[in-house]
Amino acid sequence: MTEPVNARRRGPLAAISVVFAILICLNAALPARADLRVAVSIPPLHSLAAQVMAGRGAPDLIIPGGVSPHGFALAPSQAQLLADAKVVIWIGPSMEAALAKPIAALAAEARVLTLSKAPNLIRHPARRLGDPHAHHDGHDHGANAGLGGVMEDPHYWLDPENAKVMLDAIAGVLGNADPAGRAAYAANAAAARARIDAISEDFQRRLAPLQGRSFVVFHDAYQYLETRFGLIASGVLAVDPGHPVGARHVAELREKIRRLDVRCLFTEPQFPSRLIKTLIDGTAARTAVLDPLGSDLPPGPDLYAAMMTANLEAFAECLGRHP
Repeated sequence: MTEPVNARRRGPLAAISVVFAILICLNAALPARADLRVAVSIPPLHSLAAQVMAGRGAPDLIIPGGVSPHGFALAPSQAQLLADAKVVIWIGPSMEAALAKPIAALAAEARVLTLSKAPNLIRHPARRLGDPHAHHDGHDHGANAGLGGVMEDPHYWLDPENAKVMLDAIAGVLGNADPAGRAAYAANAAAARARIDAISEDFQRRLAPLQGRSFVVFHDAYQYLETRFGLIASGVLAVDPGHPVGARHVAELREKIRRLDVRCLFTEPQFPSRLIKTLIDGTAARTAVLDPLGSDLPPGPDLYAAMMTANLEAFAECLGRHP
C-alpha cells in the first residue's frame, strides 16, 4: 500500500517537531544561566568560583597565571572586567595590593567579596623569613596577629579547609546577587567541598610517615599547606626571582642547605634551573617544584584540585625518596 504524498511530506517535519519539543523540555529542566558578570583576582580563587558557578555561567579571571599578584599592573581589558562586574572576588590588599584602588574606583557598584575577611577562616601570621618556627604554634590567630605587628600570611587557600570556607562564602555572595541560582550555587559548593575532602584524606595518609623530614623553600608561601599536613619547613631561602643572586649569597644559601641537612629544596616555576643546580651541587638535597598559584595550569574549575594535587605529590615524592 502506497503512503499518501502529504503524509510522506509531514514525516520529516513531524520528526523535527518532536526533536524541538524534547530540547525545550530538556532546557526547561536545566537551571537557567545567570546574566551575572563575576571577576576573580587569581587562578586558585577563580577555580573555586568556577566550580560554584557551574551551570549558571563562568567567572572572568583578572590576573592570569604566571603573573605575580603582588606587583600586578592593570591593563585596559582587565580594568573593563572590573567595570562590568556585578561581583568581584579577591583575597584582599595583603595579597593583590595593586587591585585595591581599581576595585574601589571601577567596581564601586559591585558586590565585593574580600575572602581574607571570611568568617571561620583559619589564619596564621606571616613568618619571619628564614625563621619558620617563629609563630608556628598550631593555633588560629585573628587579623593582623603576630609578634611585632606582623601581618597575616595571605596564602589562605593552600589550606584545603580554608578553600571549603571560601566555597561557602562565594556561594553566599553569588546567591545574594542571583537569588534564582541560590540553590544551584549551594549544591555546587557542596560538591566541590567533597572533592577537596577526597584529596585531603588521600594526602593525610600519604604524608603522615614523612613528617619531620627536612626541607627548605625559596618563597615562604606554604605554611597553610604545611600545617594542614603536619610538615614544617626547616628554612626559607628568601630568593627573589626578579633579582640576580650574587656569589656571596649563593655561598650562604649552600651553607644553609648543608647546615640544615636538607633533604628537599622546593622551588617554583619562575626560578632559573642554573641557580637551583648551583645551590644543591655537592649537597645531599634533591629538588622539586611547588606552585601556590597553579601558574602553568589552564584556568577553570579543575585548576584548584590539579594545583593542590601537584603540590602534595611533590612533597610525597621528594620527601619520600630514599637518600
